[in-house]
Amino acid sequence: MCGIAGVISADVRIIRPAVKRMLQAIVHRGPDDEGYQEVAVTRIFGNTGPAAATAGLGFRRLAIMDLSLAGHQPMHDPRTGNWLIFNGEIYNFKELRSRLPSGNALDSSGDTAVLLQALSTWGEGVLDELDGMFAFAFYEAKRQRILLARDHLGIKPLYIGEGGDAFVFASEIRAILASGLVPDDLDPAGIAGFLSYGSPQDPLTVHRHIQSLPAGACRWIGAEASGGGQSLPLVRYWRFPATAETVATAPVPQVRSLLAEAVQRQCVADAPLGAFLSGGIDSAAVVSLAQLARPPIDSFSVGFECAGGGDEAAAAAETAHAVGSRHRQTIMDDAWVALQWSQWIKAADRPTVDGLNTYIVSGAVKDLDISVALSGLGADELFCGYSTFASVPRLRRMLQRAIWLPAEMRRVLALIACLPLSATKREKAAMLSASGIDPVSLTLKMRRMAGDGDLRSLGLRHRDLGLTSDFIPPAALEGIRRDGDVVAGISQAELVFYMGNTLLRDADVYSMAHSLEIRVPFLARPLVDAATRMPGTVRAPAGTKAKYLLREAMKGIVPDPVFQRPKTGFTLPLGDWLAGPLRNDAAAAIDALAACPILPEKAVRRLWGAYSDPRSSLHWSRSLSLVALGSYLIQHRERASHFAKFSAPRVQGVAGIT
Repeated sequence: MCGIAGVISADVRIIRPAVKRMLQAIVHRGPDDEGYQEVAVTRIFGNTGPAAATAGLGFRRLAIMDLSLAGHQPMHDPRTGNWLIFNGEIYNFKELRSRLPSGNALDSSGDTAVLLQALSTWGEGVLDELDGMFAFAFYEAKRQRILLARDHLGIKPLYIGEGGDAFVFASEIRAILASGLVPDDLDPAGIAGFLSYGSPQDPLTVHRHIQSLPAGACRWIGAEASGGGQSLPLVRYWRFPATAETVATAPVPQVRSLLAEAVQRQCVADAPLGAFLSGGIDSAAVVSLAQLARPPIDSFSVGFECAGGGDEAAAAAETAHAVGSRHRQTIMDDAWVALQWSQWIKAADRPTVDGLNTYIVSGAVKDLDISVALSGLGADELFCGYSTFASVPRLRRMLQRAIWLPAEMRRVLALIACLPLSATKREKAAMLSASGIDPVSLTLKMRRMAGDGDLRSLGLRHRDLGLTSDFIPPAALEGIRRDGDVVAGISQAELVFYMGNTLLRDADVYSMAHSLEIRVPFLARPLVDAATRMPGTVRAPAGTKAKYLLREAMKGIVPDPVFQRPKTGFTLPLGDWLAGPLRNDAAAAIDALAACPILPEKAVRRLWGAYSDPRSSLHWSRSLSLVALGSYLIQHRERASHFAKFSAPRVQGVAGIT
């Protein structure tokens, strides 16, 4: 697990200083080592025509596999002249190594050397064979071009930006901005997506000139890519498989076998490894299987003494005792957790309403000298653990009865029927009633935070921004497969949008803020392919409990009492904190947001008043969304000021915030 950064430009003078600033901005991702290499690339910039260019490849290392100097990056293949900078883990690297002609002669025992040789030998076709989490830049010397690629579900991030005579890429947005080569003007479309869902929606960010490379996609950069000087268009090498009508393999033993294999592969590390453990089925399954694969496994939980919150520390301790893991827990109080707020804000690479939990837990685990932690993330999305798997089918059945009515009439009838409810609930009911019956769109609407009316008051309209009516970039829907299976549609929506844009991004940023690697066995490529291919009648049979298939697969492995516990989770009373000890921080953030040139000040303050009103029934996440966005603007301004001390005047757009 590491951080990568790169700049491609015809002006060689700007490259090394820019990459060095980028690496400084992400030193937390790799405190163990740093590397830099320049290579020749042919690239078009603007309308100047093909030009010889140089690429500066930078790397920060968190040593997990092959702790020796042989794992240093950028890594070179002397046979071909190729180079690689790679963030992530390839879990099936041993199998790939056994197939390589030069596999036995590799100097390094880690996965990076295998990936470099595999790309040199088989080209981008090997992407479809990788089981892992990754974002990398591979330099092919023969054609002087660079391949950027990201894993199937986007577990690892990769951002790209262009400004003037420079193409820039990195593991974090802050690194792109630290280069000083990409304009930092804000993107109203990215902000609209954030306010709608609590996180920016890929491929957009809140910066107009910075985008995320989509999950399961790759892109060649270089003149030889297409023969005419332009880079090849984006290629999606992975998509969700078609839902099968019948299942050829018995699903319960298949899930048990694939999950056990995933955990076993992801327990391989040359650094200390542990696992997050709550009181639920997901983490209990991972810890139980890890205890079988690599005993004794170290498990960790965090609890706190806090009015209005909740944790599963006691339940986690019971599970640990039953499976035999070496368990440790950290108990925090109100005052200690509140102190984490400012550090969480500083660690943010983009605005989000989630992730404080992850930041706190990751810090507690890293303090115990653990460098790798297994997580149960992904189980709810694959095995139907969210309430949307019940509410969306129910809503579809209701809508089907009235689908013959015009959408506007359905909306008006919903408003009338919901007159006794709050304005926010009336708007949500009207939005849902006017919707079609597409399970992906309905799932998105169930996840919505800010409604259309609130966004309009901020001058954010989906048509003007080039977004769908759900405030989603159209490109984000290209990876969704619609084949009529309702459960599959809900699962894909949760995997791509909520998990992909919120949970995975927060897990990466806030664990790496502590130089901790999080691994997610439920998202192993073979398990994801198998589970998403199963029809909804198998994953969520009628009349069964949530996560039925996972429950059946883990019988005899996970202790029986775990199956009887209600899902509670690790919750923080952020609403109370925003009105109490964090009141001054919130006020400063709202002032910064009100001063943002692309949002009307009166509308920002009106929404803040409505969201933060103690008499309101709104969830605290809405008020947090405004605070998080304002806090991000403050942090970005401070970072820009810091890097300006070490660089030439940064590139700035007309709507910039620096």
